[in-house]
Amino acid sequence: MGEETLVHVGDGDFEEVVLKADRPALVDFWAPWCGPCKAIGPTVEALAIQYRDQIKVAKVNIDDHPKTAATYGVMSIPTLLLFKEGKVLDTLIGLVPKERLEAFIRKAL
Repeated sequence: MGEETLVHVGDGDFEEVVLKADRPALVDFWAPWCGPCKAIGPTVEALAIQYRDQIKVAKVNIDDHPKTAATYGVMSIPTLLLFKEGKVLDTLIGLVPKERLEAFIRKAL
């Protein structure tokens, strides 16, 4: 597979990459200055590799792409949205342990 396990998306390509994905998608809304975002980042990356054949994992920098964050009502970060068939299936806000994030991902599988 030549496809990346984790992609960075924004206002311009969010619909194509996430909403039209051929499988469920986990989207991590974050910012470089956010401590909890930095803390959960490696966990999101590890799960992106672990579930690479089952879900698409994307990151949205809310500073660079405020329109997408506003569209989905992201008020605090990190916010993780789980998409299935172009619709939000569930939301997870804040720094959570890997087990909780894994259970969150499995809801879409």
